[in-house]
Amino acid sequence: MTSYSMIKVGNDYVVQANDKCILKVGSRRRAAQLITEATGLLNALGAVESPAIAPDEPSLAREVSELP
Repeated sequence: MTSYSMIKVGNDYVVQANDKCILKVGSRRRAAQLITEATGLLNALGAVESPAIAPDEPSLAREVSELP
């Protein structure tokens, strides 16, 4: 799980993920909104289940070129 935070640098706010600076914005409210959206997206991603086994063959056959 990624840990988000924000710090004030001068007149701007820097959004951090796991202590790594990833984005600089001019508004504290916008920084907080971005953190909320990112957390929501990561939580939604965790709810999606991936198939346990991927097929060995592609699901679509390759088309033959019609150019001479």
